[in-house]
This record gives sequence, C-alpha cells and structure tokens, in this order.
Amino acid sequence: MARKAENQRSARKLRSSYVTTVVSISLVLFLLSLMGLLVLNAHNLANYVKENIGFSVILEDNTREADIIQIQRSFDATGFVKETNYITPEQAAQDLQEALGENFLDFLGENPLKPSIDIKLVATYANPDSIAMIEQLFLGYPQVSEVFYQESLVHLVNENIRKISLIILVFSAFLFFISIALFNNTIRLLVYSKRFIIKTMQLVGATRGYIRRPFMLKGITNGIFGAFVASLMFLGVIYLAQKQMPDVIVFTTVETIGILLILIFAIGIMLAWISTLFAVNKYLRSDQDALYV
Repeated sequence: MARKAENQRSARKLRSSYVTTVVSISLVLFLLSLMGLLVLNAHNLANYVKENIGFSVILEDNTREADIIQIQRSFDATGFVKETNYITPEQAAQDLQEALGENFLDFLGENPLKPSIDIKLVATYANPDSIAMIEQLFLGYPQVSEVFYQESLVHLVNENIRKISLIILVFSAFLFFISIALFNNTIRLLVYSKRFIIKTMQLVGATRGYIRRPFMLKGITNGIFGAFVASLMFLGVIYLAQKQMPDVIVFTTVETIGILLILIFAIGIMLAWISTLFAVNKYLRSDQDALYV
C-alpha cells in the first residue's frame, strides 16, 4: 500500500515537472513572439513612413496632357516608384485655396500654378542618396521644370528611423539572450531530475545515442507543446489588441502573424533539441560523484 502511494506521488511530481516545463517554455516563446511582433511592426511602420515621403515633379505650362500621361506611365514603370498622382493646375489651385482659406485667384487674376505629378517612392529608395539620383533622372525629361521635395524632412526621417531601429535591435537582442537562458535552464532542470537514471543506463552498457533518444524526443515534444500554448496566447493578444487598441497593430498583416507562428514552432523545437542535447551530454560526461553536487 505504501509502495503504491509512493508511486502515485512520484507520478504526480513527474506530471507536475512536465507541466511546469511546458508552461515555462510557453512563456519564453510567448515573450519571443511579442518581441518579433515589435520588430516586424517597427519595420512595417518605418516602410510606411518612408513611402509617404512624397515629392512633386513640376511640369512646364505648355506640356500637353497626352505627354503628361505618357510621362506618368514611364514613372510608374520604374522599379522605385510606388505610386503617382497627376495634379492639374485647377486641382492644385483648389487644394491651395482650401489650405489658405481664401481664393487667391481673385487677387492674382490668373492661375500661376503648373501641372505636376506627385510621386511616392518604394521604401528602399526613400533615402537622400537615392532621391538625389532619381531627381536627376526626372530632370532629364524636357517637359520637367523642377523637382520639389523637402530634403531636410527626408534626412530627419531616415536619421530617426535609423536611431529607433538600433534601439529596438539592441533591446530585442537583450530579450532574446535572456529568453534563451531561461529556456535552457528550464530544460536543464528537467534533465537534472533524471541524472541518476542517465548514469545508471550508462553503467549498464547503454550507448550514448540510446540514452539520449528518449530525452531528445521528450524535449522536442515539450517544445512543440510549449509552442502550441505560446501560439494560442499570442493569437489571443492579437485578437484583444484588434478589439481594444486597433491603432496599435494597424501594421500587423496576416503574413506577419503567419511568419511569427512558424518561427514560434521552429524556435521551440530547435531550442528544445539543442538544450536537451547539451544537458544530457553534460551528465553523460560527468563522474558519478559529480551527480551529487
């Protein structure tokens, strides 16, 4: 009877240790998923800001509309232009009138504004060096009078994005190393509780591969279960954020979520495999006296 009670207590402790391991792995992977969401959203936000740094190609007054449309199409055909918008002199005057709050045409008697094409670049090309080269390319068109953009704004945006990206990168790397350490310690504690079994199997002649195999399978299984729980937690946070704070994750796409879910499982399996391998090998190489330390 006492033997049965002891076995039941051992079984409960074993289940408790596995549950604790899976929960710990889940929390670590959940932390990594939030970190990944932060990094990817920061990247998407930076691209959004860059792609909204537009500039205007001012055309000559006597440029025919057919030529303007042809020029616009040639701009659209380039690999660095995200979108273009043809602005007629009348539309430009109306926009300026709304901005000023008064009709300046009554004072001037005529519309001094020229036709233009507003351009937004692909994020990769929205930097000072690329824009300077694109400006010279556009000025090569005989119908183009000038190219206008706020050079100081371009420099300011790129400089701030560079600084923010560096801060996020350092912070993410710090959290990543902490997460790996927590993950590794969790696996090592689980293997530590089995160190005498490992040494006993080794003493009776079991090969290292034979001893490692069940531990590796169990570790990978724990990694998969932990990744599954972490994925549910991550999706729950995304769902609540969309309901309560939609502006916070406005740049989170389905592709981003899918990539993060795949990474959660990949990292969970990889870290579980590596941590279990090192932990088991440690006790395979240890002397029997070292097991009591």
